[in-house]
This record gives sequence, structure tokens and C-alpha cells, in this order.
Amino acid sequence: MNRTCLVTGASGYVGGRLIPMLLARGWNVRVLVRRPESISQRTWFDDVTVVQGDARDAATLDEALAGVAVAYYLMHSIGSGPQFDLTEREVAEQFAAAAQRQHVGRIVYLGGMAPSGTKLSPHLRSRRSVGEALRGSGVPTIELRAAVVLGSGSASFEMLRYLTERLPAMITPLWVRTKTQPIAVRDVLHYLVEAADVPGEVNQDFDIGGPEVMTYQEMMQRFAKVSGLPPRRILPINVLSPGLSSHWVGLITPVPRGVARPLVESLRVPVVCRDHSIAEIIPDPPGGLLGYDDAVRYAIARVRDAHVDTRWSGASVVGAPSQPLPSDPDWSGGSLYTDVREAQTQASPENVYSVVETIGGETGYFTADWMWEIRGAADRLIGGVGLRRGRRDPVHLRVGDALDFWRVEERVSPEILRLRAEMKLPGLAWLEWRIEPADGGCRIQQRALFYPRGLAGHFYWWAVAPFHAFVFGPMLSRMVARAEALPAPQPASAAA
Repeated sequence: MNRTCLVTGASGYVGGRLIPMLLARGWNVRVLVRRPESISQRTWFDDVTVVQGDARDAATLDEALAGVAVAYYLMHSIGSGPQFDLTEREVAEQFAAAAQRQHVGRIVYLGGMAPSGTKLSPHLRSRRSVGEALRGSGVPTIELRAAVVLGSGSASFEMLRYLTERLPAMITPLWVRTKTQPIAVRDVLHYLVEAADVPGEVNQDFDIGGPEVMTYQEMMQRFAKVSGLPPRRILPINVLSPGLSSHWVGLITPVPRGVARPLVESLRVPVVCRDHSIAEIIPDPPGGLLGYDDAVRYAIARVRDAHVDTRWSGASVVGAPSQPLPSDPDWSGGSLYTDVREAQTQASPENVYSVVETIGGETGYFTADWMWEIRGAADRLIGGVGLRRGRRDPVHLRVGDALDFWRVEERVSPEILRLRAEMKLPGLAWLEWRIEPADGGCRIQQRALFYPRGLAGHFYWWAVAPFHAFVFGPMLSRMVARAEALPAPQPASAAA
């Protein structure tokens, strides 16, 4: 029996957790990614076959789907722009056509509940249209339609957690009284894994949800209780539009406005399972579906213990442009502004790197944190991600991790760490550290790089350049001081 499957969305929240479960079940896993380095530091990377390319390219899709028994469609374009729903439909149609050409045995798609007979948001319309395109491909397709997915790192959980923890009293839109049926990510993964072995004649959509139906207001109150917080005072009113609501969510939670708005618009629609017919082809998990309180309790524990394997912010977005590297040769002929700082220290490269790698999140930026907070707040006001995404792990980074308003682009311990800026900018920006052994210690080069777009980009660089002396120089000095205060790493022979 062919046990080869393709997983798209491997850098995303669900895909990154699904892959090790498929490997454990004996599947030969192939992944389609635009940038393999974005998953290169996942524990399962050496156990999968990587196809590099864009899901909008027919030749790439043919290569990825050739000889595949089951294809998981976990891609999305939310946050890529105002017409993300059109992009999603186009990509799904191309994927469906390629799956048919390559005689794929089954497609498994994780979508969202989109009740018929109801005016849907663009987000829910796109989820439904993707499912229709895949199920109409001629390839047997199982579409799993979920409402709110509860798990450490999911966008829904992050919104719920931050709103509840930060606001003991709140004036909210009326959508907090909308009914939904949340499901634990553990149970979503169960259905996804088991769907691969469903007989090929099944071509249907199935609603999946947890054992409880509740309103978002009840979810916040129950979250507070599980977290040991006092009951929240919540006053729903009818004057907050989706636009205002998304600004509110964007200011309070790590989810930026571009992602929050389509999610908020979807929250106005009741999403409750039509039935539990999924149980006719896939039995519930052993022990039954996880209740809401237990799902929240487990997610909080993973956040507290820094065991968050994947986060919503780590996903690559279909339709977003591929970005160049600061070392690419095609910068020649253009402007690439740099701020370069260097330091020499007797601290080991390992100690210096261990300090550099803790930047951002709760650690901050080693100096002038108030200036970074102002920059983050300004970014949020214009629809950027700001600083609230924080870090997946307080100590260790992986390529592809979101870090405040940066993305980890390259990480080679203890030699290089490079971050790409994801704040709103009139250009492209990076922050990079290179460390090399020298004279019994090491030499550190810190570079801030900026490639301006248009005249606004040049003005931006020269407007912020005077502040670099207050930020980048002290940042490097304090990193070095902290590294020098660490004990020297123990030689391998002594450790043995």
C-alpha cells in the first residue's frame, strides 16, 4: 500500500504538529514549502522529503503530488491582503487540478464552519469556496470544518488569552454572545491523522467540534476561572463595527489588525456543528473529545512551560511575496543602508550567541526598551504586528519563528543570527549578528540593514538614523557584558 503523503502548510500551526504524528504512523511525508530554511530546525526535518516551490506554480504542484496517496491541504492566505479570498480560491483550484492529474488517492482539508443560508464573512466564504473547489476536483476529499481551535499558539487561543488576562472589565461587540463549538487542537489532529486511512469513495465535508456549545463571553469567563482570575466584567454593545473591533483586538492581543479583521468578521456568525456524522467514518479519540476547561488548562500549561511547538505567527502565507536576502547580488545598483557595530571580547562564541539569541520578548532589547515600545505601538496603530507577538520560546529560536515584529531568517549557532523586520516600513530591514572566534575569545559584528523603497524609504532611514547611537551601540555593549558574566562553557571531555 502506498504510504506517501504530502503536507502543505508545514511551517504553520497545524501542519507543524501533524507531520510528526504522520511519521509515527508510518507515513512517508513530503512537504511543499517556498523556503526550506523556515522548517530546517524542526525536529522532523531530516525525516521528510522537501519540495521547494510556490503552490501557485503548476510544475511545482505536479512534482509535489507525484506518487502521493494522500495530500493535506493546510494552506491559507489570510493576512496577505484585502483580496485574500480570491487568492485562496485560485490556489485551491490549481491544487485540485494537479491532484487529479497526478491521480492522488485522497485530499484532506482543514477548513472552517460556514453555515448555509447565512451571510458569511470573506474569511468564511473563502473557507467554503476552497472546500468546494477541492471536493469538486474528482479526487475524493474529506473537508474537516472546525470553529475555534483551542491550543497553545493558535490565533484563536491567543486572542482569547490576551483579552481575558489583560482586561478585567471590557466593553465588547455583540459578537461575544455568538454561539460557537470550540475544539481542542489535540482532537483536530486526531481527525486529520485518521482521515488519511478513510476509504477512497468518501467525498464529503464534516463539522468537527468539542463536546460543548458556548458563547465567546462564556469562553472568556471560563478561561478566567481556569486561570485563577476573578470573573470578568463584560458589557456587550451594538456600536462596535468589525473595523473598530479589529483595531481593539489588534491593540490588546498579539494578533495584528490584518489578521484580526477577517477573524472578527467571522465571529459574528454562529458556528455550531450540524451533526456528529464524522464519527461514522472516524471514531472519536480514545477517552472522548476534550472538554473546554481541560483544553484551556493544557494550553496554559504549555505556554507557561515554554513547550509551544508551533504558533499561528510562524506560518508562511500563500500569496505573500518571497523576499530577498541582504546578501543577494541584485542589490547592486541600489541603496542598502547599514549601521555596523563591532566588538571584541574574551567571552566564548557560545556564551555570546546564547545571549544574542534571547533578544526580544520578555528579555527586551538590552537598552532603550522604551524606544522599542514606542516603535511597536506606532506599528500597531498603522496595522502592523507590533511587539506583542513575543517569542515562542524565551531562550531558543528556530528559523521561521516570529519574534516581536521580526522573523528569524537565519540561525547558525554559534555563528550567525539574522532577523527580518515585519513591521510596516517603506522598505526591507534586517538585524544581524555574526560571531567568529578570535584571540581566545570572539569578535562580534552587529549590522542593521535597510533597503529603501522610493523616496519615503530614504527619508525614513535618515529620520531614524540619529537614534541608532542610543540603541545599537549600547545594545551590543550590554550583550557583550552579559556574555562575559556567564561561566565559561565546559569542554566536551570534562562534561563527559
